Amino acid sequence: MDSHYIEEYWDVIVVGAGHAGCEAALASARLGLQTIVFTVSCDSIALMPCNPNVGGTSKGHLVRELDALGGEMGRNIDATFIQSKMLNASKGPAVHSLRAQADKQEYSRRMRRVLENTDNLLVRQAEVSDLLIEHGRIIGVRTLSGGTYYAKAVVLATGVYLKSRCIFGETSYHTGPNGLMAANHLTDSLLSAGISVRRFKTGTPARVDRRSIDFSKMTEQFGDERIVPFSFTTDPDSIQKRQVSCWLTYTNTETHKIIRDNIDRSPLYSGRIHATGPRYCPSIEDKVMKFADKDRHQIFIEPEGLYTNEMYLSGFSSSMPEDVQYAMIRTVAGLEHARIVRNAYAIEYDCIDATQLKESLEFKNISGLFAAGQINGSSGYEEAAAQGILAGINAAQYVKGKGPLIISRSEGYIGVLIDDLVTKPTQEPYRMMTSRAEYRLLLRQDNADERLTHYGHAVGLISDERMKKTAQKQEEIDREVDRIMHTHVGTKPEIEALLDHFGSQRLENGTTLAELIRRPELSYEKLESIDPDRPALSRAVQEEVNIRIKYEGYIRRQQIQVRHFEKLEKRLIPDDIRYEDVYGLRIEALQKLSSIRPRSIGQASRISGVSPADISVLLVYLEKQSRSLKTDV
Repeated sequence: MDSHYIEEYWDVIVVGAGHAGCEAALASARLGLQTIVFTVSCDSIALMPCNPNVGGTSKGHLVRELDALGGEMGRNIDATFIQSKMLNASKGPAVHSLRAQADKQEYSRRMRRVLENTDNLLVRQAEVSDLLIEHGRIIGVRTLSGGTYYAKAVVLATGVYLKSRCIFGETSYHTGPNGLMAANHLTDSLLSAGISVRRFKTGTPARVDRRSIDFSKMTEQFGDERIVPFSFTTDPDSIQKRQVSCWLTYTNTETHKIIRDNIDRSPLYSGRIHATGPRYCPSIEDKVMKFADKDRHQIFIEPEGLYTNEMYLSGFSSSMPEDVQYAMIRTVAGLEHARIVRNAYAIEYDCIDATQLKESLEFKNISGLFAAGQINGSSGYEEAAAQGILAGINAAQYVKGKGPLIISRSEGYIGVLIDDLVTKPTQEPYRMMTSRAEYRLLLRQDNADERLTHYGHAVGLISDERMKKTAQKQEEIDREVDRIMHTHVGTKPEIEALLDHFGSQRLENGTTLAELIRRPELSYEKLESIDPDRPALSRAVQEEVNIRIKYEGYIRRQQIQVRHFEKLEKRLIPDDIRYEDVYGLRIEALQKLSSIRPRSIGQASRISGVSPADISVLLVYLEKQSRSLKTDV
């Protein structure tokens, strides 16, 4: 190579500084590895190009788990939120999910400060154009300007920037989100390396000027009175503050008529967009056309920050032409005189088929190369960040010559997310949902620290002090649950008065506090006045005690299911197995198993096209192979 070109040597390279790239780079650097993260623009670090919030149904679980492993997203949103709300609070604890409105600019600025002031980490503005691969192993990357950066591991976290194209109506331009530069060269290098690439689409609503909105015609949406932090390290008292409001309004039949009358001008329906979009986050034109029986759809008006008048129209994603956007927006109550600041648009981008990855997020055919975030076909900031920390951890583990960290489906939503991506080929952008988790009563957002902190500690991202505090919290919960289980109460007047107050049936005989807590109308908190021996405990511990007791039977049942699940997960399949030698497999199962190459029988059983009969055939084959090996020995 010419001597005037840059050559540098690093332990880990991260390509992209969105939510996945930030977490990957921070994990690697915090684990002591010399790390460089490339971004097309230093001003787009941790950019929120779409919705101005973190968390939400199931996504809040991911952020809590990410924090338990030692990630940054939870701390970042705790420091920059402007409204916070616990969703599904009226339902069971399995689906409680925290969601916070972010000040988008402050969120990005703070994350950039964290990256720039982390030891072992350098942020570099440049476009990566080529992967350098030798003998099936990654050795570095090359930038568009000709610089060569060698590394022992590389994490691809390119988001929606690969050959991205923004479209609304007949307007189309090859840029990334928010008018940022697209990454137009790396896709060719991926293809040359034998990596399968596909084309996905997402979109974002218009932003309007706050001053042009009539809020008197909308319903005000407030944050929670008591704010719950995302990070287990954030002191809840330190984040109680005045919150901004969001607002609720609706589309109507006039809105829908404008959309139907102009549907031929939508690039989604005219054929100008060929990529596959997310089924669970459709555009407003998709909603109107596919749900023709509905005469209105919710639109949430959300502030993008404290120092901007931009308001985000959540639920109004579109790729309609500019004039149609204006026409339909101005039919909505409160938006009759709305002035658009940014047009809504759809964005197409290249991503990979994630079944090419191991559960560690390392490519099966290229050692040391990892991928995380929307390049893997997922959608959402939280899904990206969750993959990012695992990819960063496992890149560091790879460099250190250690085994990967793999979170199973029974241990976390992160495990469900990654297992789904690498096991089940997705034909659309993947979105996390509580319904995807089989053991969601065990995988609650409130107990993420109990489930995963020890993994973060084991790899080196969680300090001894934090691990000790987590263990102490667990001991407090166990001790209090045991005390409640063995604390008896009788038919005293003060107890009868309390039961009457909450509309609960009076006692005929004595019982335990635990039995009272199990009544639907009662809780650990409500029984405080008849429990004089109750110790002083934090809100978090009290919540855990209440859930443990109230749902004890259901929790025990899921724990039994998990034990059965773990037996199949522990039944590993040899890496060098030749599925052609497994007599009795159906052709479809043979093809799918050979392509995905599952790590375990459990993973094999979740592959679409592999039947229970195929699994039985495979188990018989593995048992014969095991006996044969023992005989040879």
